[in-house]
Amino acid sequence: MKQSPQESKGIQIVKAESNLLATVFHIRQEVFVKEQKVAPEEEYDEFEESAVQFLAYWEEKPVGTARWRFTDNGVKLERFAVLPDFRGKGVGGALVKQVLQDIETHPEAKNRVRYLHAQLPAVSLYERYGFEKEGEIFEECKILHYLMKHLGEKGNLIK
Repeated sequence: MKQSPQESKGIQIVKAESNLLATVFHIRQEVFVKEQKVAPEEEYDEFEESAVQFLAYWEEKPVGTARWRFTDNGVKLERFAVLPDFRGKGVGGALVKQVLQDIETHPEAKNRVRYLHAQLPAVSLYERYGFEKEGEIFEECKILHYLMKHLGEKGNLIK
């Protein structure tokens, strides 16, 4: 496994290649489908193989996941999920940081907006990493969200 800078906290983030997708899907099943009652057909989509997927480990136990992909609107960060027993331990923040760092390594992401659909309880997490709410609250999969866009290092929205 590739080590991340978060390892000192007991958190390790790795890119989830196809051999780890079953673990990614298990975490998303627990968080989105079972806990949040998202319909499985809405949770899993045609981007599973093409998106860049991540898996977060807490002391070698898989506990969180996220992914990003290119869209017509920019670069979308999505499917952030952390198992309930591991929330509040820095796993979500480590995932956000690692995903943003990975996006920066792709030249085709330059000058493209980074955005996500944040569930209300996660808005403050994303704000700590430079995202800002845009527009009105909306419902997706029967859960309230805000569109959030990432501000660049100088506080300007990455266009």
